Amino acid sequence: MGEAKQDNDVLSSIHPIVFKESENLEGKCTKIEGYDFNQGLNYHQLLMSMVTTGFQASNLGDAIQITNQMLDWRLADEPVADDCNDQERDLGYRKSVTCKVFLGLSSDVIPSGVRDIVRFLVQHHMVDVIVTIADGIEEDLIKCFGPTYKGDFSLDGAYMPSKGFKRIGNFLVHEDNYRKFEDWIIPIFDQMLMEQNNENVLWSPSKLIARLGKEINDESSYLYWAYKNNIPVFCPGLTGGKSGKMLGFHAIRNPDFIVDILQGVSYSLLTFNFLS
Repeated sequence: MGEAKQDNDVLSSIHPIVFKESENLEGKCTKIEGYDFNQGLNYHQLLMSMVTTGFQASNLGDAIQITNQMLDWRLADEPVADDCNDQERDLGYRKSVTCKVFLGLSSDVIPSGVRDIVRFLVQHHMVDVIVTIADGIEEDLIKCFGPTYKGDFSLDGAYMPSKGFKRIGNFLVHEDNYRKFEDWIIPIFDQMLMEQNNENVLWSPSKLIARLGKEINDESSYLYWAYKNNIPVFCPGLTGGKSGKMLGFHAIRNPDFIVDILQGVSYSLLTFNFLS
């Protein structure tokens, strides 16, 4: 009996150290719970449930909520500042001022099926400005010349060229698509040079990208819809990737061809100021 009491005393002394009393999280944290498919398939509720699902699904849910906040926001939701002019105080005007959506794209999403989502957003005026890198431009155009196929991450990238493919992650692209792209883009640069010399056109990266969107004339291209809907596409590093090589090769033969990076910067600043 004495030993049992002693053991109980030891356990009693250890228990509060090992098992801390839990802080009450009610009302402080979101409860984790998934979507109940017994309610039927409601896509809106399913997407909203991502917030409470946990792991990466919650990050997706947070992104959905932020996107909806951007789409729903109006200047009328904000208090009128003391320094507002008469127009900025007008309720009708304040309701018309919406959040301007900037879409940043990494290059790897364009060879994937996400390109079709980007195209949809641009086609239906759901973004106002696009910012990407050179590969995000050329891969959109290259997909107009042929499809991308599913491969595997484990495929030897050094071995693929012998089979006539380029591997991008677990995507496979025909090398022939790149040759078609090169054959297509050089005559456009030639025409742009003529317009520069004969019509005093000053080319910036954004103007060049818009011209490529016009020339590709393919409704599967997000650049086509950006041109069509007058949505600026900014690419500070346009000289990267294959398009940069093509510009470089063209410049060797035509050193007078100018793509003014600074004009692109000033245009972007004016655009940001206008949109704000």
